[in-house]
Amino acid sequence: MTRQSLVFLAGLFLYEASFGQDVLHQYIQEGFEKNQSIQQQALLLEKSIYALKEAKTRFAPGLSFLSDYYLAAGGRTVDFPAGDLLNPVYGSLNQLTRSNDFPQLENQRILLNPNNFYDARFRIGLSLLNPEIDYNKRIKREQVSFQKVEIDLYKRELAKEIKTAYFTFLQSVAAIKIYDMALELVRENKRINESLFENGKVNRTVVLRAENEITKFQAIRESAQQQSNSARAYFNFLLNRNLADSIVVDDSFKRTVAFYADSTTVGQREELQKLKIAASVNQQKEGLAKSFIIPKLSTFLDLGSQGFDWQLDNHTRYSFFGLSLKWDLFAFGRNSHTIKQAQLDNRIIQSQMDYLEAQLQLQYTNSINEFNSTLFSYESAISTYKASQKYHADVLRLYKEGQALYLELLDAQNQLVDSELQVTISLYETYIKAAEIERANASFNTNN
Repeated sequence: MTRQSLVFLAGLFLYEASFGQDVLHQYIQEGFEKNQSIQQQALLLEKSIYALKEAKTRFAPGLSFLSDYYLAAGGRTVDFPAGDLLNPVYGSLNQLTRSNDFPQLENQRILLNPNNFYDARFRIGLSLLNPEIDYNKRIKREQVSFQKVEIDLYKRELAKEIKTAYFTFLQSVAAIKIYDMALELVRENKRINESLFENGKVNRTVVLRAENEITKFQAIRESAQQQSNSARAYFNFLLNRNLADSIVVDDSFKRTVAFYADSTTVGQREELQKLKIAASVNQQKEGLAKSFIIPKLSTFLDLGSQGFDWQLDNHTRYSFFGLSLKWDLFAFGRNSHTIKQAQLDNRIIQSQMDYLEAQLQLQYTNSINEFNSTLFSYESAISTYKASQKYHADVLRLYKEGQALYLELLDAQNQLVDSELQVTISLYETYIKAAEIERANASFNTNN
């Protein structure tokens, strides 16, 4: 980049740094607040934050209430020989006491399935060792970072679109002013020609030609007005406003600029940041796949009551503590295949990052080259415009003195209008190209 282009580009950036609350900056902030896509991404970010909070709660103990009630008929039984065991003893006791206080018992057949039985309990559970929970929390944290980058990406692209649309609108407004100036010129030419015709110095054809020039520029101005209306509608669309809303015209972009040292920050592009986060997430997934070798340990404590016929007393209440261990030792290679997939995904993401970084660097280089080309056109247009001003003034003076033809005056007039239009077009094109450099370089501050 040449020193001259750096100087001009510096003015664009330093202007925003010095006048952070200017009209365009306020429009950009309004776009950030009202844009539907950014609002949707903000909601997705909020969702990701809650997902992260939910993942963190997996480390905390949980309390749940469990209840079971059973009715049973039939099924397996267990024979208990109560009569065979106790009747001889009870018979001897009755003889000794000379009474029948000890009755004879029947052998019992006990149903294994409990009938009319309830079990109600509170369970406190806590995971003591589970790497899956930790990896899940890390992945959720990366997803939050990913969503933040996604919002910055939307903001940066929207800022560039708003700037481009605003400069295009200013360009159309400036063109209308130039055509208004041209109309003043051709109306003045008509007045001069009418005066010359009345004095017999020109014929009627010259007056008619002057009238045709007025009609021509009126049509051109109307076309420019419609283009300006379209530019205004698109700008308001980006800000989610009524398409016909008025736009404040800021003329402060024509100014003296200062030099600054250029720096490349393509590596900070959100597109690259997203791939870096994706690589980090994939590394967590690889770690998760490898964690199968670590056993999972958890504990629980039950506090409840169980009994028959809804009985509730000191005999039915109970507490029950336990530890649970799960260790996956063999899964027919499923875990190793998952690890291989994650490793291949890492290589794919790295290849994508290398390719994308080269693309972004090419975009940045091309944007600088386009800016330099536009800046050269602007400087050339200024020289042409100055020459056209002098040429028009000389021809107009000679025409009034009768020393130049009307066709020469028309040619000088058209050159003047065209050259001033080219100055305006190339001027705002430099602003548009500067906005593209800012986008390619990721230098716009999306937080202000």
